[in-house]
Amino acid sequence: MSENCQTSAGETQQGTSCAPLAGEAFAAFVDTIAALRAPNGCPWDREQTHESIARNMIEEAYEAVDAIEQHDATHLREELGDVLLQVVLQSQIAADAGEFTVADVCRDVNAKMIRRHPHVFGEAAAGSAEDVLSIWDNVKLSEKSAADAQAEEPEGLLDSVPASFPALLQAYKISRKAVAAGFEWDTVEDVWAKVEEEIAEFKQACRSDDAQAKELEFGDVLFSLVNVARKEGIDAETALRATCRKFRERWAFMEGAAWGQGKRIEELDMDEMQQLWDQAKMLHVGEASHD
Repeated sequence: MSENCQTSAGETQQGTSCAPLAGEAFAAFVDTIAALRAPNGCPWDREQTHESIARNMIEEAYEAVDAIEQHDATHLREELGDVLLQVVLQSQIAADAGEFTVADVCRDVNAKMIRRHPHVFGEAAAGSAEDVLSIWDNVKLSEKSAADAQAEEPEGLLDSVPASFPALLQAYKISRKAVAAGFEWDTVEDVWAKVEEEIAEFKQACRSDDAQAKELEFGDVLFSLVNVARKEGIDAETALRATCRKFRERWAFMEGAAWGQGKRIEELDMDEMQQLWDQAKMLHVGEASHD
């Protein structure tokens, strides 16, 4: 059983600080990573660079997300540790190169969280989650304006969104930034009209032999649907992952049912597969509630 962050009354409640417990544990972990990078430490750890382990950050983050979506707290605890390992190791590599330390990382992100929550640490007011997002975006724009004022050439509004992001996430991020600058439809019905316009253009492109045009127009359809999702408070990346997970679970059901008939799934014809698919839907496979 893990140590709990408790109030003085011995009760655990949302928002109770775990700093006393976390500080000691975090310091011990930082010392461990420093020892691994020391001259008499681990040969593998000493050889690593920012670039050599960059992909590990992505992989560990995805594994943590998978644990979250599986509602597996035990696995999540482990995966968050792996994410933290990447943060501390990258910070130690930076410290060894005289770039920055993990303490700098903590101070910077703490200052940013305070700065971007003036409704908690300042005089601003926020009555809803939507108000908070608006405040967050406005503070980010103010930060960008201040940085641009000191730069020889201002950074583009969308430059801070990595092009390496998954496409649906990237579409959400850049559209949100555009909205913060005032580039937004008035209603969700306006966005649906844009979707219909893009679908018509995609259908028109499909009547030609221009593969690039079809690809671009299909991309426009997806981008406009991401904006519908954004307007409705839906994260498109999360929604599509949920659909993929549902499909995988239904397919596994179909494979099990086929095996129960003494067949492999690929030995069934389309009508037989459809019957098994309909059974999976009727039984709500892949739609289990996690209440």
